[in-house]
Amino acid sequence: MKITKLFIYGLFFLSASLSAQEIANHTIGLRLGDSDGFGAEISYQKSIGRYTRAELNLGYRDSREYDGVKAVLMFQWLGNIGGGLNWYYGFGGGAGSAKFEPRPSANNPAVIIQPEGGLFVLVAGDLGVEYNFDNLPLLISFDIRPEIGVVGYGDFDERFYFDFGLGLRYQF
Repeated sequence: MKITKLFIYGLFFLSASLSAQEIANHTIGLRLGDSDGFGAEISYQKSIGRYTRAELNLGYRDSREYDGVKAVLMFQWLGNIGGGLNWYYGFGGGAGSAKFEPRPSANNPAVIIQPEGGLFVLVAGDLGVEYNFDNLPLLISFDIRPEIGVVGYGDFDERFYFDFGLGLRYQF
């Protein structure tokens, strides 16, 4: 019984993924959000195939602990939920530079240290939903982009971040 249900759900998932609507050849806009503080990114998407696209985000991050710039390139697959509502998932990577705020030393709180900052490199996944308006060339999206630091994350609190984003893009 469980195998039959799993098989039916698998067929439904596969058919929903393969019946995705056509995606815009190009989109450009903003992606707002962050896991810690506020960040804004200029976002560009380019269709690669009928159900795939590349997304490049160039952004600025402002948090309590650091300010930084970041570029992330993602490869995404799209599936249609119904009407103009789509879901997508993907993977990618990026790099950036961070400048940290001075903070008390962990060993001696009376001593203020200045973390080095500098270059960092990350790998990322992506999962989101988007709505494509019928009569307007606009695309609204919400996504979660978990990021794992690979290089240069020594002064960050942790190497794993959930980056939440709300996007508004113009399609052409």
